[in-house]
Amino acid sequence: MAAAAAATTTQMDNTRSLSSISSTSSLLFTRTNEFYKIQNRVKFKSPRALSIRATSSDSVVTLLDYGAGNVRSVRNAIRHLGFGIKDVQTPEDILNANRLIFPGVGAFAAAMDVLNKTGMAEALCAYIEKDRPFLGICLGLQLLFQSSEENGPGVVGRFDSSNGFRVPQIGWNALQITKDSEILDDVGDHHVYFVHSYRAMPSDDNKEWVSSTCNYGDNFIASVRRGNVHAVQFHPEKSGDVGLSVLRRFLHPKTNIPKVIACLDVRANDKGDLVVTKGDQYDVRNLGKPVELARQYYKEGADEISFLNITGFRDFPLGDLPMLQVLRLTSENVFVPLTVGGGIRDFTDANGRHYSSLEVASEYFRSGADKISIGSDAVYAAEDYLKTGVKTGKSSLEQISRVYGNQAVVVSIDPRRVYITHPNDVEFKAVRVTDLGPNGEEYAWYQCTVGILCFIVTFLFVHTATQSDKAVNGGREGRPIGAYELAKAVEDLGAGEILLNCIDCDGQGKGFDMDLIKLISDAVSIPVIASSGAGAVEHFSDVFRKTNASAALAAGIFHRKEVPIQSVKEHLYKEGIEVRI
Repeated sequence: MAAAAAATTTQMDNTRSLSSISSTSSLLFTRTNEFYKIQNRVKFKSPRALSIRATSSDSVVTLLDYGAGNVRSVRNAIRHLGFGIKDVQTPEDILNANRLIFPGVGAFAAAMDVLNKTGMAEALCAYIEKDRPFLGICLGLQLLFQSSEENGPGVVGRFDSSNGFRVPQIGWNALQITKDSEILDDVGDHHVYFVHSYRAMPSDDNKEWVSSTCNYGDNFIASVRRGNVHAVQFHPEKSGDVGLSVLRRFLHPKTNIPKVIACLDVRANDKGDLVVTKGDQYDVRNLGKPVELARQYYKEGADEISFLNITGFRDFPLGDLPMLQVLRLTSENVFVPLTVGGGIRDFTDANGRHYSSLEVASEYFRSGADKISIGSDAVYAAEDYLKTGVKTGKSSLEQISRVYGNQAVVVSIDPRRVYITHPNDVEFKAVRVTDLGPNGEEYAWYQCTVGILCFIVTFLFVHTATQSDKAVNGGREGRPIGAYELAKAVEDLGAGEILLNCIDCDGQGKGFDMDLIKLISDAVSIPVIASSGAGAVEHFSDVFRKTNASAALAAGIFHRKEVPIQSVKEHLYKEGIEVRI
């Protein structure tokens, strides 16, 4: 865009608006009864005569590439985030889009000329007027503004180079957030990449839809948002992880109803019966029988139930008949998704017969499980993948997701907080933490561990395990990989969901680790289940409001009846958070 813009702007002075180029071919924001519409200032029939019909695919984004420049990076970013692309060939493709991205590049007048001649401008106006999901990039923002200075708000003009600033602006600039915008959550003060000679200026008339600004000689509009329509002056596809997070939030809006998941820790008692256990730091107390509790939590409104087989028969999972029987009996009366984890890996039994992780998972699925949870094996697979960059297809994660789909595979991540004085002290992703470290450290990275008991908000089944057994099998081995790096790797390898535990918060009842959950839920496009630390109903509303977690999981507070599931649901409903009642 910079070259085309520079070629055009050399023929203009600093005060001329784009109206002198194309006075009748710009798009205009206007207010209408607390809503807004975008009108095309050309002569064609009213957009209201056009029919808007969305397609059914949620994994495809429609791209309006009118052929005036290189948008390959936008395409690559979209595909990187897991979406297919449908190119606009006709105006009807715009009208039928579920999500529309318009990465405008080149000169303003040339772009509008193409859109008008092809009939795309009319369809674009109709689409946006209906408040359909739209993201304009660079010129895609400028085309939403009127260009004539005498017409009021929304003037697009050239940067003033008389104050020493070089034009075009080519480089990084920090965003200043001015209002809530879903796609810009948590990116304030971060730098994004600009390439442009023209900018729209903020004013009292447009302040209600300006979501961020930047300064380059003077303040200019960096992004706008009204309803489902967004536009950014910067290039998210060239802005690193920050830019990808902007695209991800547009492609993955918060539309799913948050889930409340119950967790049962289960072991075999002295009589060999399976019982639910839970205690702070594994001070085990018997709390009931798993099938009965599963049925009870289902009646109380649990959205999902998950089982983890930790110690008993872990070397012989296909012979773990009690676990399989629990799944079968639970599935007869519990009609919400069931997850099971523990021991899902390749192994050889005492008779020398080898079983693949796929065979193990298949047995669980046949017994009533909807999803399986993988822990340590996924960590090792991710480490290998990050070292080599090669997907071997041999890991449990890859095998199972390839056959049953990624929606059937949950990866359980068990990190612990490691405080540092500066984010550059480690090679892993670090964040500024809310609670300072013991020596006043302001930053931490989250080290993944293996070989520990998974503190998941699931129904946890432990067979023939004593407390001393847990101390041995639950030994925490730190691995040279951070939670951020692991989450992104397992998403690439085929995980469909992440169960995010926190060793530091488990059993404390002081709330979820918001810093960790925000870090991971912002990094991946798959659902993230927040786990560890819930002690009150307010902790659930906090995690759904302050992070992009799709679900929250708790165990002990449900078992001990300190916080009933129904109370959590009622609280979320009163707080305006949509839940399944």
